[in-house]
Amino acid sequence: MSSLEAFILGIVQGLTEFLPVSSSGHLLLSKEILGIEAQGGVTFEILVHAATVFSTLTVFRKDIFNLLRGLFRFENNPETSYLLKIAVSMIPVLIVGLLFKEQVEALFGSGLLLVGFMLLLTALLLLFSHLSKKGNKQITYGNAFIIGLSQACAVLPGLSRSGTTISTGLMLGISKNEVARFSFLMVLVPILGEAFLDFVKGEFSASDISLTAMILGFAGAYISGLLACKLMIKLVAQVKLYWFAIYCTAAGTTAIVYSLIQ
Repeated sequence: MSSLEAFILGIVQGLTEFLPVSSSGHLLLSKEILGIEAQGGVTFEILVHAATVFSTLTVFRKDIFNLLRGLFRFENNPETSYLLKIAVSMIPVLIVGLLFKEQVEALFGSGLLLVGFMLLLTALLLLFSHLSKKGNKQITYGNAFIIGLSQACAVLPGLSRSGTTISTGLMLGISKNEVARFSFLMVLVPILGEAFLDFVKGEFSASDISLTAMILGFAGAYISGLLACKLMIKLVAQVKLYWFAIYCTAAGTTAIVYSLIQ
């Protein structure tokens, strides 16, 4: 993987992480179309995912600071309750990460056919959430766990994490702004934790991707992630999600057709 290719893939990751169109699916599709091959591809994907987490930290820095300030008051308050709900939402993806990490990583080498069908499934979820009755519920511990289950399912390449979690929240009757904020914040610890574990185990150094390429990939993902995160906050409140369902249908069909003609 060249430095330019890494930068392009970083931009793709950043732009698609927060939009409900599957960043992992677009990374795999981009690699296939551009003919990019590299050992340690999963490590690179963890790196650029971590970059978009830092984008989230930047955009939501005030929210995060207020949550942490409430937590360290060491009392029962709304901030502590919210962080506990985020912790509950992380349980399913933690179980998947601990017990099925190798199987999940293997799926990323299964080709575009799976990606295509998962993009079509993303489109269905977005359509169902658009058709569901709109609500103004707040997130409960039970809802947090259910949204966490949907996040765990979204480890499949092509199944959008933000699309799945936001759609699940909307179908549970949670307001758009509330579920979007929760969706973006709940992913922070799992991705940073996975990146840290890979770093400790030396998997970054084991990759054949150069340091320059990794830095450029990280930079591309971080900068484009900043723009996409701010954009998505506005889009969730103002734009109908079925437009993204149409896009995912087109992207999924493209991935399936491309995989069949290869």
